[in-house]
Amino acid sequence: MSMSSQFPKFEQINQIIQLARREDLGQDDLTSRLLIGPDAVGVGTLVQKETGVTCGLPIVEMICRVYDERLRVEPIPGFHLDVIEARFSETRTLPLLRIRGPLQPLLSAERVILNFVQHLSGVATQTHRFVRRVEGTAAKIYDTRKTLPGLRVLDKYAVRCGGGMNHRTGLFDGLLAKDNHLAGVALKDLAAFLARAVSQSHSEQPERLIEVEVDSLEQLREVLKVDGVQVILLDNMDCPKMQSAVELRDRAGKKAKVALEASGGVTLETVRSIALTGVERISVGAITHSAAALDISLEIET
Repeated sequence: MSMSSQFPKFEQINQIIQLARREDLGQDDLTSRLLIGPDAVGVGTLVQKETGVTCGLPIVEMICRVYDERLRVEPIPGFHLDVIEARFSETRTLPLLRIRGPLQPLLSAERVILNFVQHLSGVATQTHRFVRRVEGTAAKIYDTRKTLPGLRVLDKYAVRCGGGMNHRTGLFDGLLAKDNHLAGVALKDLAAFLARAVSQSHSEQPERLIEVEVDSLEQLREVLKVDGVQVILLDNMDCPKMQSAVELRDRAGKKAKVALEASGGVTLETVRSIALTGVERISVGAITHSAAALDISLEIET
């Protein structure tokens, strides 16, 4: 299945496209109205000018539809959408697609198109960098909920384009007991407290993901006593402690049942060392909240 076929449907992201249009266009594109004749037509070529992963091209047609139904998105020969979407390219001048139609709405839509595609390509590219760093290990790179408000479904799609994995989408589709949820629970009561929550969760939805955060090996020992916990998040542990956590989990006979996830302060410089500790998951907020936009432009011809 191509990545472009997994792109969110228009109905899922229509509101954010409409919001982007309203905040940029307002009531009028003064510049285009005063400088461009109403009958002028043109073609814009979307060009990637930086090494990275192309991402977000399906949204271009959706945006054009919102601005003016007469705007037409055309593939460039040899650069079909299913081929270039989610593809890493080292070419610094890569034509992606063309938009043809009335020049006024094309220019009005330019910045919104670029804002989305540059951002999503940046997320996919940053994810790709992390994924490459852990190649050959058992670890996979996961995203977090640290996404721009309103863009989560798009950001998570971009993570997949970069070769990463999606964590839960939101608070509604997975149980993740973090330190603030467990702040009032004594260590000796932790296993029993969690067992009750796991039991209730299973009664509501047996397939729901259940994950618990720990920041010490003592907490880890208690959580490993609880059947039904599928993932244990190791919060801000150094590599020796994470390696000890992996050994502790394995000695408890839960290697096949409980995945360990490293989280907190993960960088491109540290991610491979973390992966070599034996954890199966590494969550990285930076792939979404700190990804730099990829250099992409829209070059207009009339």
